[in-house]
Amino acid sequence: MPHLTIQVTPNVTIAHEASFLKALNQVLWDSGHFAKPTDIKARIVPIETFLMGIADDEQTHGFIYAHLKIMSGRDEVIRHQLAELLTAAIEEILDAEQSGRVGVQICVEVEEISAIYHKKMLAD
Repeated sequence: MPHLTIQVTPNVTIAHEASFLKALNQVLWDSGHFAKPTDIKARIVPIETFLMGIADDEQTHGFIYAHLKIMSGRDEVIRHQLAELLTAAIEEILDAEQSGRVGVQICVEVEEISAIYHKKMLAD
């Protein structure tokens, strides 16, 4: 734990997806709220079909939705802090890559994972 899932619309440019995930994982690690760097798992899930609003036929708007799932026990202040750290990191990385061609909305949700969660390490 945690799990970070990034959904991104096809009109949003992420030049180096692996570097993008590494930067976000680093932000989470640097927060000091996680036991080991390998506990942080991230992935990008591309979105093929999307619509923002009701008439964006030119797809001049796009979004990135970051969903961070963490184990329970962290208070609301910490969850807000994690959301703000991710939002700032995403904005910094994307701002340089978009060149104003698309309006990008950054959405970050931090959620506690269900108490019913099992994990098993096959190799370490």
